[in-house]
Amino acid sequence: MTADIIAAPETGDRWRRLKAATTEAHERLDKRIMAAEPFASLERYRLFLKVQHAFHRDIESLYARPELQRLFPDIATRPRLTAVAQDLADVGVEASPLDPSASAAEADTPTAIGWIYVAEGSNLGAAFLLKAASGLGFSETFGARHLAGAPEGRGLSWKTFTTALNAISFSDAEEERLFAGARSAFNRVHALVEATMPAAAKVSG
Repeated sequence: MTADIIAAPETGDRWRRLKAATTEAHERLDKRIMAAEPFASLERYRLFLKVQHAFHRDIESLYARPELQRLFPDIATRPRLTAVAQDLADVGVEASPLDPSASAAEADTPTAIGWIYVAEGSNLGAAFLLKAASGLGFSETFGARHLAGAPEGRGLSWKTFTTALNAISFSDAEEERLFAGARSAFNRVHALVEATMPAAAKVSG
């Protein structure tokens, strides 16, 4: 796929197709995270932050790719790895060692956009997570920086992203790689949760 992707108005429902194509993986992940009760205690929240840090480290390099910066002009302002790292420091946790095999750095353009879609969607829905984190004493300036909304607001930030996504011209095969990339991102986070955050029932039982 070339970097010279042109606008295509007829693709305007792409993000909705992407949402539909990833609903099962998304819901599976949400249920697994909630089963781990990430805001039930400081220790469980620390585990949640470790998962977040690993995922955002996987995708950090994508935000600097020139072809993605052309497609999404504000993308360089969107990565949250630094914020998660600060949150980890706030709660006294060191980041886990890098797992290069899990990085999305070598993904082609449609696949890479699928990974970023998952990250951007998680920020859209993070308002209730931020509220839950506040119950542990954390906020947008301490311990839960990565859950903060964009300066322009979560809704407008998401609309800007999806408008740019909808305007990209993909072949059918490229769109399938977009969908596959997003599913891979959801599955990667699920694997991180499985490895890092035991379900609460397993802990208490």
